[in-house]
Amino acid sequence: MSVWTRFRDVMKANVNSLLERSNNPEKDVQTYLSSMNSDLGQLKAETAAVLAEQSRTQRALNESSAEIAKLQRYAEKSVQAGEEQNALQFLQKKASLAAAHANLQAAHERASAKADTMKLMQDKLTQDVAQLEARYTELKSKMAQANAQQQANAYQSSANSTEQALQAMENKAAMALNEAEALVELRGGSQEEDLDVLIARLEKGMNAQPDLSSSQATPEQELSLLKQQNTSSQ
Repeated sequence: MSVWTRFRDVMKANVNSLLERSNNPEKDVQTYLSSMNSDLGQLKAETAAVLAEQSRTQRALNESSAEIAKLQRYAEKSVQAGEEQNALQFLQKKASLAAAHANLQAAHERASAKADTMKLMQDKLTQDVAQLEARYTELKSKMAQANAQQQANAYQSSANSTEQALQAMENKAAMALNEAEALVELRGGSQEEDLDVLIARLEKGMNAQPDLSSSQATPEQELSLLKQQNTSSQ
């Protein structure tokens, strides 16, 4: 199962349904949190790899841009020196780099879109884990109070002990259900909608393609333009 599928499943898990069927809500919340922390670890590792890819594509794009700019300068200097054939050769070489440069630009856009989205997803999951852990701590405290109350009831008079013990158990179950409902609120529908937006952005960015639609001047046309600019500047 991919980290994306697992992440979507975790974010949309029905915690309320899980805990309503549970005989041990505290244990099941702990198991759920352990699973979320595991997913967070995977997501962090994946994010680090994507950030490295973003840096690599940025360096490659910068190198390509620098090479194209260098060839443009050489062509301009050649025109200024009256060496039109040399200028044309530089412009032809620059034109030959156009497709590769467009591919590098698209690759960088894909990597950047994925990195941005994954960082948002990581931040989102980190926040949710923290909120759930806080709820879990609160749940443990309330359950401990219920257990203590139940034990105290055991020392009550025999006439009241059975009724009070049953009441304590009912209170304990009610608190567990309330905590389950609170967990669901933390992971409500609006968060699912946010996740869908993030996934859609990721998929869109991952499909970025080279932009080859814009009209590209031929080396001969560029040479003519450079000659006109050189004449105007003299």
